[in-house]
Amino acid sequence: MNVAHSLEDRIGAAYQAAAIHNAGNSDLKTIDSIVRENLAETLNSLTAWDRIQIARHPKRPHSLDYLESLFTDLDWIAGDRAHGDDKALLAGWGEFCGSTVAILAQQKGRTLKERLERNSGMMHPEGYRKAARLAKLAEKFSCPLLCFIDTPGAYAGIEAELRGQSDAIAQNLKLFSTLQTPIINIVIGEGCSGGALGIGIGDRLLMQEYSYLSTISPEGCASILFKSADKAAYAAEQMHITAHELKALKLIDRIIPESVGGAHWNTDLTKDFLKSVIQEELHILKNIDLAHLVEHRLQKILSIGHEINAFADLS
Repeated sequence: MNVAHSLEDRIGAAYQAAAIHNAGNSDLKTIDSIVRENLAETLNSLTAWDRIQIARHPKRPHSLDYLESLFTDLDWIAGDRAHGDDKALLAGWGEFCGSTVAILAQQKGRTLKERLERNSGMMHPEGYRKAARLAKLAEKFSCPLLCFIDTPGAYAGIEAELRGQSDAIAQNLKLFSTLQTPIINIVIGEGCSGGALGIGIGDRLLMQEYSYLSTISPEGCASILFKSADKAAYAAEQMHITAHELKALKLIDRIIPESVGGAHWNTDLTKDFLKSVIQEELHILKNIDLAHLVEHRLQKILSIGHEINAFADLS
């Protein structure tokens, strides 16, 4: 299935038909339900590779699209107090439903200029150190930390390695594991490798319906194991990296619904879904004793993979 054409055309036609038959009804959930019902067979047949293409769709909402709609009084910090500022990561504060939260958000950029400025969401070491800086402030001021993950991976250039890329990520794994404040990690698109893991440790790991999370991209996996990036679609099926597969493996805590066919088709509805889930998760975490919360986080990290016996049940 060619997601860029066949699926997109079907979804577009379904939305158009639903709008025509429901003229005057502007309820987003009603339209979405009609489209979902009409496209049930198509949606049920989506492959892992199809879902990955949706996660990478050029019109898919980025972190800032959500932040500027769901949060107020956004105030960003800059720099790691050592080398410079990494524009691939937004780090700062915002008001969410009357409460102050700390925010870490990977931002890819949409235009060519923005993608160059943001390095397509691929963070440098100073980005991870900026993340650590904000995390410590969140702990100091007892603010919940929300981490929005959307990256094809940490930047792999020689300059990043020379400035301590692996160490910066490793230090964040250590810091976030015992940080004395609630942490929610949300994968909103791509969540690849150490690039995602560097801000991906927390109490609750959530994924949007059409996002994916992996130690390596399907293209990278195919190049290494099958000696050809052309086998990326096959690799994606073997890797079990989509939200539904990872939930079945108990590696993530919750799947956040999107509009039919991906967040880009009905961004407002997808934002509503995201807002509702964040509200629920924050309410749960705020009512847990902090010492117990951190201990549970550590045990959760240590137990990763223990319940994975086979992939047979996923097929």
